[in-house]
Amino acid sequence: MRVQIAPSILSFDMGDIRRSVVELVSAGADLIHFDVMDGQFVPPITFGCGLVKDLRAVGDTPFEAHLMTSTPDRHFEAFARAGCSRVIFHAEATAHAHRLVGDLHERGLEAGLAINPGTPVEAAVPLLDVLDLVLVMTVNPGWGGQSFIPSCLEKVRRLREAAPDLAIEVDGGIDPDTIRAARDAGATVFVVGSYLARAESIPCAMEELRRRCI
Repeated sequence: MRVQIAPSILSFDMGDIRRSVVELVSAGADLIHFDVMDGQFVPPITFGCGLVKDLRAVGDTPFEAHLMTSTPDRHFEAFARAGCSRVIFHAEATAHAHRLVGDLHERGLEAGLAINPGTPVEAAVPLLDVLDLVLVMTVNPGWGGQSFIPSCLEKVRRLREAAPDLAIEVDGGIDPDTIRAARDAGATVFVVGSYLARAESIPCAMEELRRRCI
């Protein structure tokens, strides 16, 4: 399956975020990843659908919203209207994940399910026939710049064995030193934040990430 790089805007300067997104799109980002936090599911509060809508005019690169929120289904319509083509919600946030996946599909959106480092992979397995993507968190959600948790890759391996054609995303601590291990485990979509935000050249940094996945 084709490797996709999904830069997260979380680690970039919000005061100049439009310029950063333009640069990421120009450098060949496959997706732009929006980490939406509500101050309840995770302690920080980030941004809402308004920012997504404001940035939608930057280009045609797909947008995905990663809802780290306690009531994700309340926000599906808003992020659909703002221009996201995929919404990811957390298995830990709902007892009705199957219904929420159906809700997203009815709205014409791709549906992704995220699992935290402490959540067993079995939380996602019953839904593999209806999900478009599973996101395996490789850090504890809430803050950028955390260190990669290698043990989470076992979940990626088990998901890949169970679903050979599934899009599997990893999020947290992804850089040239960790992306290869995640790729070897079976991941195909890589959320990258701090590494790109710190890079002197975003195009060169993106090229290095892709090179490590070959």
